[in-house]
Amino acid sequence: MKSAKKKPGYGAKDLREVSDSPELTKADFAKARPFGEVFPHLAASVRKGRGPSKSPTKKLVSLRISPDVIEYFKSTGSGWQSRIDETLRGVVKRKAAKR
Repeated sequence: MKSAKKKPGYGAKDLREVSDSPELTKADFAKARPFGEVFPHLAASVRKGRGPSKSPTKKLVSLRISPDVIEYFKSTGSGWQSRIDETLRGVVKRKAAKR
């Protein structure tokens, strides 16, 4: 196996030599304004995110489940939370049918 050659990195001296930006002072920081104030439309688009679901079909809850149950569903791959939901829905349907 070939040994990896270490590439030379850049040091502080190298960065100073190529930097065109002057160092910021306390006065510069005192004049600074929040991003959302300077660019309100851009800030709004960044905050926008995914947005609400068109027809929310599920509710967020906190639920304590036994570790072995979680381990089993996680071992089945991604989408394990949806499979827990499907399993619980099946139980609810069977119970409702017995009424």
